[in-house]
Amino acid sequence: MSDSVIDLGELRHGPDPDPPPRPPRAHGRPLRCALVVLLALVTLAASAVPPPRRAPVTLAARSGSDLLIDGDLLLVMEPTNPRRQGRLAAYRLPGVEPVWQVPLSAEARYWGMTSLSGMLLVTGYEIGREGRETRTIALDRATGAYRWQQPGTVIELTDGNLLLRSGGDTEPSSVRAIDPCCGTVRWQLSGLSAEINVRGNENGVDRVVLNQLDGPVEVRDAITGAVLARADLRPPDGGPIGVDLIDDLMLAIDRGSGTVTAYGLDRLDERWTRTRVNVDFVLDCGPVLCLRTGNNELQALDPATGEVRWRSSRWGWAWPTDGRLMANVSGVGPLEQYIVLDPLTGRQLADLGRWELYQLSTGGRLVGIRRHPDGGVLVGELDIGAGEVRIVDVLPDPTGDCQVITGYLVCSAAAPSSYRFWKLAD
Repeated sequence: MSDSVIDLGELRHGPDPDPPPRPPRAHGRPLRCALVVLLALVTLAASAVPPPRRAPVTLAARSGSDLLIDGDLLLVMEPTNPRRQGRLAAYRLPGVEPVWQVPLSAEARYWGMTSLSGMLLVTGYEIGREGRETRTIALDRATGAYRWQQPGTVIELTDGNLLLRSGGDTEPSSVRAIDPCCGTVRWQLSGLSAEINVRGNENGVDRVVLNQLDGPVEVRDAITGAVLARADLRPPDGGPIGVDLIDDLMLAIDRGSGTVTAYGLDRLDERWTRTRVNVDFVLDCGPVLCLRTGNNELQALDPATGEVRWRSSRWGWAWPTDGRLMANVSGVGPLEQYIVLDPLTGRQLADLGRWELYQLSTGGRLVGIRRHPDGGVLVGELDIGAGEVRIVDVLPDPTGDCQVITGYLVCSAAAPSSYRFWKLAD
């Protein structure tokens, strides 16, 4: 086992980053929207299933650990604090046998890890001389050996290389493309006063847009860094604009005047404009483009013309799945409820009930869990295309807080500082 220390600097004492103002897009992080099933039909169906008896595996780890399952490896990143080091450990599934571990510096705050190109990428905060700095470090997935570190948060490019972004708010921004093997920089820009946006899908990112606070918008090829288009899109008064990227469109949002203008992404050629609209955020809704307005209305626009196809104040978020839209119901309390919509008309096609929902991989299975009325946890798979919920498992023993991670149900155990793992039925 390695005894090297991953050191990202001092512990960040401020609050955690604000949550994103919109749901994750298809290429982003795994979907985790907390919901609980109340659907009577589902409950009755589940009650008829005899609870299977299955022995879980127990793992000792600190409460609040970040867990990742990657193939046959379970990766556990324990939290750090000023008085105690954390650790990052790998275990072999299904028996949870130890493979390697490395200590984590007590002087940093770690908040994310991902597995990519044979590396385990860990992101955390470092307190530098000029303020807090985000850094990503790369470890060898098989051994835990240190490989490299770079400033910024990381996302994969379509050619298999990595893009790192850092800065923003009151700090200068930077963007760089590197190879995952050694951290060699392929191209970079630094010292920017710009908002950085990227376009990507399940295959990675292929465009970077720099929305400069006091200058033009630049569209760059994410693989080479070459400028594809540049234009000053600020309103006549010189005020700022917001930028959103949906497929081959770039939306310039002037919140001061309530104007949204769509441009072709690679040429910044104007396509259409809508006025007198208070945009909260923009969503990719497949064949339509969704705007969430400031008065809590979801509008579906024709992406070619900007015309409104339908609107509703019943739905909060929506995202495309299997040729349909999955949306959540607004205003139903702290827990949300999922429904299925026709994306072109907004017509409700199915009610899936309330779930704590997980997407096991990008574009993969949607699995939900809820507490069974007779105890234990009910596990269902949401089929958006069919508008149905299929009960796949009933686990009688889990207690504590539970989540689904890549085919396993993981729950904090009644005993302190431990987790229990159940392999889910296929």
